[in-house]
Parts: sequence; C-alpha cells; structure tokens
Amino acid sequence: MQRLMPLLLCALLAGCAGTPVRTTAPAADLPMLRLAPSALPGGMASQQRLVFDQGGRRDSIDAMVEVDTAGVRVVLHQQGQVLLRLDWDGDSLHEQRSAGLPDTLAGERVLTDLQLVHWPAAAIAAALPAGWRLASRQGHRELLQGGARVVAIDYPRDGEALLHNERVGYRLSIHSMAVQP
Repeated sequence: MQRLMPLLLCALLAGCAGTPVRTTAPAADLPMLRLAPSALPGGMASQQRLVFDQGGRRDSIDAMVEVDTAGVRVVLHQQGQVLLRLDWDGDSLHEQRSAGLPDTLAGERVLTDLQLVHWPAAAIAAALPAGWRLASRQGHRELLQGGARVVAIDYPRDGEALLHNERVGYRLSIHSMAVQP
C-alpha cells in the first residue's frame, strides 16, 4: 500500500432521482460532480482494474463498482486489503477509509472521475459550474475550462476507458468487466 500512496494522492480520480448539484471550484481544481445515481440508465455492476501512470510510475488497484437507483457503491482494494469504501445515495457521500490512507485522497474525487467516465454527457454538462463544458463525440469526451482541455477520456473498446487528467498530470486506464450484483 505504501508504494501506491503517492499515486493515490495525486491521481485517484480512478445517484437517487434529484437535481444534479452544481459545484464551484477554484480555477486550479476540477469541479466535483454529485450526479444522481438514477442518472446512469440501467445502473452498473462491474469489477475494474485501474492502472495509474504518473511521473514515470505505473501502479494498479482493483475496484468493485455497483450503481442502481438507490446509490453508488465503490470499494477500492489492493492485494485483498480494502483501501477505500464509498457510498453515495444521491444526498450524502459516506467514506470508510483504511487507517493509512491519506486525507488528501478524497472520495468525492473518486466519485467525480467515475461519473465523468460512465454517466451520460447531458447529465454531466448540466451539473458543471460556469466556465466549464463537456465536449462529447463517439468514443471520446473532453472536460474543458474556458476552452482549455483539462481532462480527456477515450473509449477504445467495450469495457475500457482511458482518462487523461492533464491538469494533475496522470493517466488512468480502466478495464471493466460486468458482474451480477
């Protein structure tokens, strides 16, 4: 876990019916999304392998993700050890963290990256603060601030997404396999 800490600090990203919450963020930060779980049509249940590349380092971590109309549940684990458990019900985000996990690894960042990759573009665009925009076309998305690309997401194949956070300087490869909840 110690070997993965620096990447998690910098790179990890990685509702119920209601109105998306608009958030504001300082120019140096990315907006945090709090989209309704029900905004993801059909929900999802997947096992994911997350591979982080940053500063010449490459690390991987596993995740279990379940989304239904009642909420979003995420468990990040490595070598059988749970590092972070998230539960977003559309109103409140609850975190359970491993004792050694730094406070700077924010559950809301994990939720935001998950939603940037998987939620419909229209739901994301409606929740972005002023000055931010989501450009989307087949197999590609870009999160822009004032016309400058901040995050790029590519979908090269079914079950695969590549997120490049240009502002923070990391790449995240997500390999998903559907599971039965």
